Amino acid sequence: MARFSTESADVARRLRDGMAGGVLSFPLTSFRDDGGLDVESYRAYLTAQLATAPGAVFPACGTGEFFSLDEDEYRAVVAATVEIADGRLPVVAGIGYGWAQALRFARIAEEAGADAALVMPHYLVAAPQDGLVEQLRRIAAGTSLPLIAYQRGQVAFSAESLRRIADIPTVIGLKDGHSDLDRLQRLTLAAPDDFLFFNGASTAEIQARAYATVGVPAYSSAVHAFAPDIANAFFTALRDDDERTTGLLRDFYVPLVELRDRVPGYAVSLVKAAARLRGLPVGPVRAPLTDPGPDDLALLSKILDAGQLLAEAAPRPV
Repeated sequence: MARFSTESADVARRLRDGMAGGVLSFPLTSFRDDGGLDVESYRAYLTAQLATAPGAVFPACGTGEFFSLDEDEYRAVVAATVEIADGRLPVVAGIGYGWAQALRFARIAEEAGADAALVMPHYLVAAPQDGLVEQLRRIAAGTSLPLIAYQRGQVAFSAESLRRIADIPTVIGLKDGHSDLDRLQRLTLAAPDDFLFFNGASTAEIQARAYATVGVPAYSSAVHAFAPDIANAFFTALRDDDERTTGLLRDFYVPLVELRDRVPGYAVSLVKAAARLRGLPVGPVRAPLTDPGPDDLALLSKILDAGQLLAEAAPRPV
């Protein structure tokens, strides 16, 4: 068993229950046309998102443009999320950069009432395994928030390092964005039984069946940020081993990924554009990201229409 603190064990239990019943929501952050934070639009957007019953909500993470938020904006986003969630589901706020700056964000999230924090990959430098472990130890020493490590980019834990971070009483899980199933299987086998894992690959539904084969069925969903009906239809079809899973992958998710891969940053800006096409009050992306041009928007609209038709034909969640 992982040596969780009592509070961390409770958050881990709530997350496990949520992950079994729905996708993990990573909401967009709403900006005005002039680039300023639009908290009221974010509140309206998030209220609609949470009405669709995700398993947990992760504000101010990659999809939420954490990298472009200052500390005051971050506080406003996390506080609004906590208020709107109102204890109905876990709120896991993004934190990141080096451990000292990550701690500043963690303390803000803690004061705002977040249940846990997702430790996103540190900035720029590659690091040895001992450094990756020490990074988490230093963050854990400075906040009581339960922590979920995120391996992606320059962060990739070995099985031995996974054992070491699982011994930290407030580290409760790992989000994987590498999609290296050999490595991931080794990590799941090295981890305590109650350690959480989830699929955090870009457009995670594409690889959801493959992740499930190594014991990681839970996943985050960028699609939920703009089309929760489509995301929930896929979740239900996948859970029920329904043949509609293949149709949704072939006719919606694969075309979406092919469009996403055309331009750097589309993993976020295309998601935000799709939300605007559906009338959601999220505004533009912030630099260095750029919004899609007319041709890509037209193709995105067609892909959304196809997904909508498939979602309407899919079985409803129960």
